[in-house]
Amino acid sequence: MKPKSYRRKPPKPKPAAPDPLAARVVQQVLLELPELLAVAVVDVASGTSLAAHSTATINPNTAASFNAEVVRQKQKAMAALELTDERIDDILITLSSQLHLLQLTPDSSRFIYLVVSAQYTNLGIAREVLRAQVSQLEA
Repeated sequence: MKPKSYRRKPPKPKPAAPDPLAARVVQQVLLELPELLAVAVVDVASGTSLAAHSTATINPNTAASFNAEVVRQKQKAMAALELTDERIDDILITLSSQLHLLQLTPDSSRFIYLVVSAQYTNLGIAREVLRAQVSQLEA
């Protein structure tokens, strides 16, 4: 049996300091899409949620790290395919009753993560709201 020191789980990362710009973006998305289920602004490199809001059982802070990994893996795939003149604009994950959208900043350092009802939300409008707000993250 291994000594207890080897069985310890690593400490959980400390939450990031509040980011006022990210918080404003979350509030603006909430104003424009009041029926949303969750929204977060996420740092790609660390997977940390910089600001978040949820009206459902979805924890956007937990989802942030997993979705950041999705973005990083897609970036690796693009590099392996030598798609050097391409960049990720957004990623859409369609579930049976929800749409999960990831809209990246032009420098791919952050993204807005949005969860909406597939039945009650217009995908085109949701994408347009995210496009408008993601530009605010680089201001």
